[in-house]
Amino acid sequence: MIRVRFAPSPTGYLHIGGARTALFNWLFARHNKGKFILRIEDTDKARSKKIFLDQILEDLRWLGLNWDEGPYFQSERSKLYTECAQKLLQEGLAFSEGKAIILKVPQKDFEFTDIIRGSIKFAAGSFKDQVLIKSDGTPTYNFACCCDDHQMQISHVIRGDDHISNTPKQLAIYEALNFNPPQFVHIPLIVAGDRSRLSKRKGAMPVSYYREQGYLPETLFNFLALLGWSLGANREIASRDEIIKQFKLERVLKTAAAFNVEKLDWMNGQYIQSLNTEKLKKLLLPLLLQKKVITQNYDENWLAEVIDLLKPRMKKLSDFISLAEFFFEDKIKYTAEAKEFLREKEKTKEILGKLVGVLDGLESFDLPTVEGACRRLIAQEGIRGADLIHPVRVALTGKRVGPGLFETMAVLGKEKVLDRLNQVVKLIT
Repeated sequence: MIRVRFAPSPTGYLHIGGARTALFNWLFARHNKGKFILRIEDTDKARSKKIFLDQILEDLRWLGLNWDEGPYFQSERSKLYTECAQKLLQEGLAFSEGKAIILKVPQKDFEFTDIIRGSIKFAAGSFKDQVLIKSDGTPTYNFACCCDDHQMQISHVIRGDDHISNTPKQLAIYEALNFNPPQFVHIPLIVAGDRSRLSKRKGAMPVSYYREQGYLPETLFNFLALLGWSLGANREIASRDEIIKQFKLERVLKTAAAFNVEKLDWMNGQYIQSLNTEKLKKLLLPLLLQKKVITQNYDENWLAEVIDLLKPRMKKLSDFISLAEFFFEDKIKYTAEAKEFLREKEKTKEILGKLVGVLDGLESFDLPTVEGACRRLIAQEGIRGADLIHPVRVALTGKRVGPGLFETMAVLGKEKVLDRLNQVVKLIT
């Protein structure tokens, strides 16, 4: 049976690279109806923190990467490491140096076949004797990995290609313990869009950051799956089930995968557009309440109208705050640029004044009625549509761009529209 593992260290948060490694392991297990095992490599007692562990587990759950076994903790498995090390000592394959136990590495070539990269060979003398147990009694990374992977019957080790240099060292340990090594799969690292090293400024942020910014788990799942792997036919969007069905290690690329924030934003926008209003409202509510944009006694129907209007312009859930702010303000604070724009044309004050009179007389304030009234005034005054639409948009929103003006007016409602137009008429001198 296919058995893979994801083995994070709780010395920091789960970043994009680690999440992609977890995802590839999970996809391979699900595609082959195998097992996905979670192992926590927490032997570094000084740096391992519960806050990191809790966030890693939460991020994996948020991404939908459920595990079949575990989490196992290396800090609770010291008996296994001691037994393996003592066995090597007794057989003369390792020696003690103080309290440390060190493997005698034979002077021979070490070669393995990587599923993605093919044959990889390390010449004799490429690395020195390997510490198995440190003087403080804790196992080294390579030794604990080998003991755990064997005991957990891991069939494939899927990890970043920065671990290639660890593989011959682990092969030496497997050989000394007379363990059959797993198959190795080294996936390409992730680089920035300009092919430079990935940094915080270029996307190397914790998964929790993307969650807080308003990216959907479905988006990040889809996006990460395409970092170093391809659906084929230039496809970008696919469901979780389809990605599982299509996922094969042979289609993982050998070259580094570029992290493109613009593509992530576009993809998240696509997923947001696919949500119905009720689902999107449920996702937005915690953010709106936290930011005090709304209170618990909000108007559900009106909020749904605002969401419907702004949804096509959203790339992230957090975008809603800036896009929608003018809906929730009692009075618009006009920038110097906005004031200058409103004063540019001589007839603006006159047109807005006439519009106030027209709108004030409307019994209904739905979209067709509002648009019809505005269109009639435009025709009556013999002006271009832009001569009314642009200044009215700035008057109502404080912005030069936004969703459709007449839709915006209908959602804002008669009272707010008239208040803001009157405010601007007084502002223009």
